[in-house]
Amino acid sequence: MKLISDIRAQRPGVLLLRLTVAGLMLFHGVAKVRHGLGPIESLLEGAGLPWWIAYGVIVGEVIAPIMVLAGVLVRPAALVIAANMVVAVALAHPSQLFTLGRTGGYGLELQAFYFFAALAIAMLVDGKRK
Repeated sequence: MKLISDIRAQRPGVLLLRLTVAGLMLFHGVAKVRHGLGPIESLLEGAGLPWWIAYGVIVGEVIAPIMVLAGVLVRPAALVIAANMVVAVALAHPSQLFTLGRTGGYGLELQAFYFFAALAIAMLVDGKRK
């Protein structure tokens, strides 16, 4: 099994980061698959973009995380996750970019976590095997 060989071959911290980011992102993607892409299609149309681009969310929140979890083309898949977060912030949260949340933390804490952690995965994985 690929995951077992990853555990033996990769630093445990990098593996934990991969499993955490991809596993948690997958919840977001599954929710969108179950409940539909209507809200995202509306955001895209409001921005003057075609509605069908919403299917890119399936790539960024389902396919890419599965690839990261499986250890297949991890670097490009992690970069897709990071790009997905840039688009999500640009479409749904641009007014929150420089804000603080109710508890004093950064207003886009979760989005920043996914973005920077996905970049870290892309930088840390062994490019020869992933």
